[in-house]
Amino acid sequence: MNSKAAAYRQLDDKTMLVEQHASLVKRIAHHLLARLPASVLVDDLIQAGMIGLLEAAKNFDGTKGASFETYAGIRIRGSMLDDIRKGDWTPRSVHKNNRSIIEAISQVERATGRDARDLEVAEHLQVSIEDYHRMLNEVNAGRIIGIEDLGVSEDVITTDKNSGNDEPYDDLLQGSFQKSLAHAITTLPEREAIVLSLYYDEELNLREIGEVLEVSESRVSQIHSQAMLRLKTRMQSWRTTE
Repeated sequence: MNSKAAAYRQLDDKTMLVEQHASLVKRIAHHLLARLPASVLVDDLIQAGMIGLLEAAKNFDGTKGASFETYAGIRIRGSMLDDIRKGDWTPRSVHKNNRSIIEAISQVERATGRDARDLEVAEHLQVSIEDYHRMLNEVNAGRIIGIEDLGVSEDVITTDKNSGNDEPYDDLLQGSFQKSLAHAITTLPEREAIVLSLYYDEELNLREIGEVLEVSESRVSQIHSQAMLRLKTRMQSWRTTE
């Protein structure tokens, strides 16, 4: 086969990869949309995701052991998140509340030696429990709060996916940071750990998780926000000890 024919064959293969995985872009877009404000349009996420898929098809090296879907999923999510973060539509008050809650959780847990409870965090912030829950909802709606924010892929939630060293992205999914994160997840209050598992592993949306736990979608949002903020608090401790 001459070089021109080989180039055309390679182009056909990449085009086929894009066509076969277009549905993956839509699935990831709708999953992300469940935790974004109404101002974010699914078509915008899909457009950004398609760019990530095209880049994945262009750069994928099938000889390194990873499946294309695994590689493309990371690139698609990353492209969507990058596009969202280019325009920061989050009010400054939400950023301030985010930092305040992290600090409050950290101080309460250092003082008590156990998981900080909602009421304790609210008292530390000198707000009512209703206002604290409202702050959690605003933080969750105002920005992406996910495993990606801790510097890893969502796949780190499922520990059995992290066995073996035949994937080219083991540096993302393995190492002391990922082990510390996996351990931190196991130390979360049971309900928070369940919400993270259902959200990232089972890919249920907030409404579906609410049906499983028999609580409102708003309450699931609060639990999810608090779980991620608690994880950020505990992973900050990891950074200072490394």
